[in-house]
Amino acid sequence: MTAAENVCYTLINVPMDSEPPSEISLKNDLEKGDVKSKTEALKKVIIMILNGEKLPGLLMTIIRFVLPLQDHTIKKLLLVFWEIVPKTTPDGKLLQEMILVCDAYRKDLQHPNEFIRGSTLRFLCKLKEAELLEPLMPAIRACLEHRHSYVRRNAVLAIYTIYRNFEHLIPDAPELIHDFLVNEKDASCKRNAFMMLIHADQDRALDYLSTCIDQVQTFGDILQLVIVELIYKVCHANPSERARFIRCIYNLLQSSSPAVKYEAAGTLVTLSSAPTAIKAAAQCYIDLIIKESDNNVKLIVLDRLIELKEHPAHERVLQDLVMDILRVLSTPDLEVRKKTLQLALDLVSSRNVEELVIVLKKEVIKTNNVTEHEDTDKYRQLLVRTLHSCSVRFPDMAANVIPVLMEFLSDNNEAAAADVLEFVREAIQRFDNLRLLIVEKMLEVFHAIKTVKIYRGALWILGEYCSTKEDIQSVMTEVRRSLGEIPIVESEIKKEAGDLKPEEEVTVGPTQKLVTEMGTYATQSALSSSRPAKKEEDRPPLRGFLLDGDFFVAASLATTLTKIALRYVALVQEKKKQNSFIAEAMLLMATILHVGKSSLPKKPITDDDVDRISLCLKVLSECSPLMNDIFNKECRQSLSHMLSAKLEEEKLSQKKESEKRNVTVQPDDPISFMQLTAKNEMNSKEDQFQLSLLAAMGTTQRKEAADPLASKLNKVTQLTGFSDPVYAEAYVHVNQYDIVLDVLVVNQTSDTLQNCTLELATLGDLKLVEKPSPLTLAPHDFANIKANVKVASTENGIIFGNIVYDVSGAASDRNCVVLSDIHIDIMDYIQPASCTDAEFRQMWAEFEWENKVTVNTNIIDLNEYLQHILKSTNMKCLTPEKALSGYCGFMAANLYARSIFGEDALANVSIEKPIHLGPDASVTGHIRIRAKSQGMALSLGDKINLSQKKTSL
Repeated sequence: MTAAENVCYTLINVPMDSEPPSEISLKNDLEKGDVKSKTEALKKVIIMILNGEKLPGLLMTIIRFVLPLQDHTIKKLLLVFWEIVPKTTPDGKLLQEMILVCDAYRKDLQHPNEFIRGSTLRFLCKLKEAELLEPLMPAIRACLEHRHSYVRRNAVLAIYTIYRNFEHLIPDAPELIHDFLVNEKDASCKRNAFMMLIHADQDRALDYLSTCIDQVQTFGDILQLVIVELIYKVCHANPSERARFIRCIYNLLQSSSPAVKYEAAGTLVTLSSAPTAIKAAAQCYIDLIIKESDNNVKLIVLDRLIELKEHPAHERVLQDLVMDILRVLSTPDLEVRKKTLQLALDLVSSRNVEELVIVLKKEVIKTNNVTEHEDTDKYRQLLVRTLHSCSVRFPDMAANVIPVLMEFLSDNNEAAAADVLEFVREAIQRFDNLRLLIVEKMLEVFHAIKTVKIYRGALWILGEYCSTKEDIQSVMTEVRRSLGEIPIVESEIKKEAGDLKPEEEVTVGPTQKLVTEMGTYATQSALSSSRPAKKEEDRPPLRGFLLDGDFFVAASLATTLTKIALRYVALVQEKKKQNSFIAEAMLLMATILHVGKSSLPKKPITDDDVDRISLCLKVLSECSPLMNDIFNKECRQSLSHMLSAKLEEEKLSQKKESEKRNVTVQPDDPISFMQLTAKNEMNSKEDQFQLSLLAAMGTTQRKEAADPLASKLNKVTQLTGFSDPVYAEAYVHVNQYDIVLDVLVVNQTSDTLQNCTLELATLGDLKLVEKPSPLTLAPHDFANIKANVKVASTENGIIFGNIVYDVSGAASDRNCVVLSDIHIDIMDYIQPASCTDAEFRQMWAEFEWENKVTVNTNIIDLNEYLQHILKSTNMKCLTPEKALSGYCGFMAANLYARSIFGEDALANVSIEKPIHLGPDASVTGHIRIRAKSQGMALSLGDKINLSQKKTSL
């Protein structure tokens, strides 16, 4: 084990700005100072030793003048001092002075104060010298019978570590601790004793557990957790024991401690795949989510439920618990609600869809009454989307859902209303039997719609799907009601300056005498009218949109009027009625054109909208069959094509998902019988405790890719040259929030290198956690040094530094080898993600940092270039495959990714193939990147610039 990997027990934070004191002044303070100055001096000594200073002259001074003191602070500091001070001579023999220290600690182990006894026992856990521990063994044993639990529990720990490191000093430890455990009453002492038996003598631990298995529920939570761990290990090592202990795990699911319930549920799932066990564990997880107040805990436990669902055999069990899972929606946190709704949607089946829809409808209605919470609107959107998905998968539900959701078309929140509109549009196209209901409901809420975007969509739906004479007339009535008095220009001018209404008051201002140009007097009086301030809200909605200058809705209205007029002509045979309806539609369009050209609106009408309305007027005046077909058939076919393409895409993604989850078994696969497998072959379940320990240590085992380039060798960076006196190379291991640099240092000289130190510094949002310890390298020897670097955000980081060393016997200054820089790749933190078009547009508008990258590549195919960019940036293409297929010389696509720190990254690729330069011309264009932080935008831009060109293999 190298010096860099030695276990560190004590961490001390030291301000480095002070000047280190001299050895003489420290000696003086330790000999002659009072308790306070001795304490300060001892602290300085500890810090100096930690920084690599050798202070052998002070050892005897501390033994003579500080060790006999009874002050608790000094005793605590001495424990740290004896832990870090070198206790052996250079040839490995124990220092003579340590015998005096050993005697002092024997006295401390018999001290009347329980704090001193307990802390001394804790210190003994850290000692690695058997000669020091041997004389203390009788005193340590005696501490097991002390009256205070603090002393007893530390005595158990001391015995455990001594037994583990030097078994010969206390060979009967398991038996001693077993007897202690049987008679012990304190929970923490029992927990420590039981944990020792698990690791030292598992059979004794099982014997003890067998005697008290019925009382497990009455134990403290710390002991229950250790019992769960033991049962887990025993049952995996020896499956025949499962029946004996699984009942105990079931009982622990009812524990009062959330931690015990969580571990017991996780263990139960790995021990048994019986439906009753899965149901009990899932129920336990759901209770935990509902009862725990911490959102992080809720999310972690939800993830466990989602993992359970991934197993095909467990999915059916969870389907019965959908209604219980929906209880989690009572949590106000949006992220928890989002995951819960997704899980419920994945588990919904024809058996429980009705109940699910009832609950979601209630939740939607609840959100209507609550306005104070900022996430209410987003939650309503989530509910609408979930109901939408349910109705598409189970068409029978649509009739129940639509009337409730259509109330929200008049909602102030445009995003939720847009989702409802999208759902209604899909439902009215897919389900013929619901068309009358939807049209009727739409006509009811039409006048209450407040936002122009929703108004346009509603107009389109009404124009497209009103098929009866009555409905068409109702649409016309609603449009007239929404436009108000026509012609609009005349009525608005009258309102502004014309006929004064009776409620208006007329006031005559004071008379004023003025002198004219000709020198004569003229009298002027001011006549002003003041109306009771009529607010703009009094305007009908459509009139308001037009006067605000939004004429896109007018173009949409013209199309709708044309459609219903053409349909009315087909339905009604009377020429007079036909002509009057068409004339009314044409009058409305003409009055809108008139408004657009006048000075009344805030913004004048655009040429595009004028063209559109004029075209509609021409169509109505001619009524040709071709135009009739285009307006009344082609539009609906376009929608039908779009919806079917969308459905196809969803089915494809669902199929991929189910293929991932389906366990395929080949005809010639061997069948594994659990009873016949050897003990060492019990690898069907992963060791949860081992996995969680590895995750905590940051060494999660990932399956290495079969591709040799993706193996560890690909991440080795050479830091120095082969001809340098010290050769160094680093393996960069990226965990989620930190980077471990495993640096191999090779002494290529024939000299011994002393105090060989790796000095590192960072640039960017990286922070070095600790300074690596100095090493001594023998001639042609090598060693590994580990350095931890914390990462705070997605930004390109650089680690640079040098190796400094002294040559043994040389009088020269310290030697230095400069290391080449290590660039930390941003791609380790970016993962592909998906979002809706609306969310993408919203983020695009909000994000303030943009980086425009010019395409500079040798790739000649547009699609190939896009795939190359996706591969090199870890981003996901949001533009559907259908939109990218075919070849037309240019391409535009939206890309999206999210970092593990929750930062979003957006990109828009606009590329073309310059045909005039010939078939071998490279792709040209731009990539625009947008992100919330500058670092993310710049780092992604750099990555694209570096990897644009395709390397020839």
